[in-house]
Amino acid sequence: MRLFTVFFLLCAVTAAAEPMRIIDDFENGLDPRWETKSFKGFTDYQVVVDGAERALRAESRESASALIYKIDYDLREHPLLSWRWKVGNVLAKGDARSKAGDDYAARLYVIFPHWYPPKTRSINYIWANRMPVGDFLPNAFYGKAVLLAVESGAEKAGQWVEEVRDVRADFRRIFGEEPPRVGAIAIMTDTDNTGGAATAWYDDIRICADGKRQGRAGGEKEELCP
Repeated sequence: MRLFTVFFLLCAVTAAAEPMRIIDDFENGLDPRWETKSFKGFTDYQVVVDGAERALRAESRESASALIYKIDYDLREHPLLSWRWKVGNVLAKGDARSKAGDDYAARLYVIFPHWYPPKTRSINYIWANRMPVGDFLPNAFYGKAVLLAVESGAEKAGQWVEEVRDVRADFRRIFGEEPPRVGAIAIMTDTDNTGGAATAWYDDIRICADGKRQGRAGGEKEELCP
């Protein structure tokens, strides 16, 4: 019994100290821990070959459904979220300020659940149509879901773009307090409100410790979450 307890504690310490955790890189298909949630119809999510790698492709035609990956972790240990994404197009009628325009070619959520669901909060990192990069505002349907524009417009359409966000810092800036534990990460490409169509690709979703640490000699810093 004592040996088991020691082993369990060592595993817990190792997990807590782990500098980087891969949520999914889609190289082995779609992880079965992703759960589908439909708001209207179903966006088609498929793992496809893109160049030399596999990625998740999302195709939406007047639909809105998300993939949700439940994961419990503390942003004090893994404050950074990194991923790659690409869009085929942005939505001409997309407008984050209105319910009628509340559609996005690509978005990735970080969800902070509450025992009372109406108090659940989230940060939605979006590829916006016209909202300036860096701006944020409450979702038109649900104010505790805040939209933060990471990319905007069609200039980079068709190109893979790498993102790294300090989610802890973003939460502080948006909500003015320290964040609770994360409960899930979600992906969604949706076009139900504008009645349009969009295609996006997602890849290499990871959570990471601080972005840099001292090298062994105490000199040059080493990237942990590129």
